[in-house]
Amino acid sequence: MKCDFAIVGGGLAGGLIALALAKMRPELKIVLIEQGDSFGGNHIWSYFASDILPEHRWLTAPLVTYGWSGYEVRFPAHSRELDNIYYTIESERLDWVLRHSLPSSALMLGREVKAVSPRLVVLDGAQRINAGGVIDVRGAGDLNHLDCGWQKFTGQLMQLSEPHNLTKPIVMDATVEQFDGYRFVYVLPFGMDKIFVEDTYYSDTPAHDARRYRQRIAEYADTNGWKVERVVREESGVLPVVMGGDLENYWASGSGRTAKAGARGAFFQAVTSYSLPDAVRNAIFIAEQPDLDGDKLNMVMRQRAQEHWQNGKFYRMLNRMLFRGAEAADRYKILERFYRLKPGLIERFYAGNTTPGDKARILTGKPPIPIGKAITAIRSKKK
Repeated sequence: MKCDFAIVGGGLAGGLIALALAKMRPELKIVLIEQGDSFGGNHIWSYFASDILPEHRWLTAPLVTYGWSGYEVRFPAHSRELDNIYYTIESERLDWVLRHSLPSSALMLGREVKAVSPRLVVLDGAQRINAGGVIDVRGAGDLNHLDCGWQKFTGQLMQLSEPHNLTKPIVMDATVEQFDGYRFVYVLPFGMDKIFVEDTYYSDTPAHDARRYRQRIAEYADTNGWKVERVVREESGVLPVVMGGDLENYWASGSGRTAKAGARGAFFQAVTSYSLPDAVRNAIFIAEQPDLDGDKLNMVMRQRAQEHWQNGKFYRMLNRMLFRGAEAADRYKILERFYRLKPGLIERFYAGNTTPGDKARILTGKPPIPIGKAITAIRSKKK
């Protein structure tokens, strides 16, 4: 089989690249390859309107299933409502849009990838796809090359027997009892009688106890008086919260000289583990390239990853302060203080566009952790 461009991995990053190419480069024959039986897996992705440049919003607009004008955060000593528009994309919608935007010949599901190179994909059954260029977006590479804390979660979309009365998301509810590091509950109101509740932890270990998290979700729903009829869907995950590491070896671990995007290329915001803003930027960038030759694309994406890594230095420093400078039970205080800052600063932080002035403001004032511990944490390196 021959094509102009092969995308290996049909999750968020791969799907956005395929949609950008279909719109901007319709003359190309592309192939999107996914091991699962649907594109996007079982996920809910959310983002702020300010995360995406206005000229790029056409790419995500068809994917949005819910949107709200503003959101809340709740902490023991501080609660606040902010005005930034918040959107959600469900994996089922991504799957539907891909199937209706690309020809069926471009979509390959249920295929295991055995090997990739800059111009070749080898599938199960020894089928070979010869492409002008290949990009690998199959998820994280070898995380042993990175110094990580962990964001782990279980979320449930629940059908309620009565309206929940929420009008906007609660992006962080840290008024809950703290366990296993910084814990908060994330809440999305879907319609009048459906609600998505996610129990989330910024933890020192990736150990994931879905049974216990389900129990805490049920307790949270009960505390809020929500009568749950049934759980419609559930998703769980463990994401790296990167504090440092070796980008070169991490890049090489994920299929060597082949171009990469998404988590495989270390394209995510280090503090939040958000990947959608970078996925949009990369999809547009790739579609704008005059030459999608596999070797050339690897060079430009590797350079792009290095620039992204350099720009993330400040965020990785903050992660070291969070994980190594604060006692686990007190980590929420760092976020509580952060959410007292100006809305524009918070918006730029989530988008990964923190300015020098923002950085100075985040670090000035009375710190929520001892200065000595903060300095030690900033200087710490992976052993």
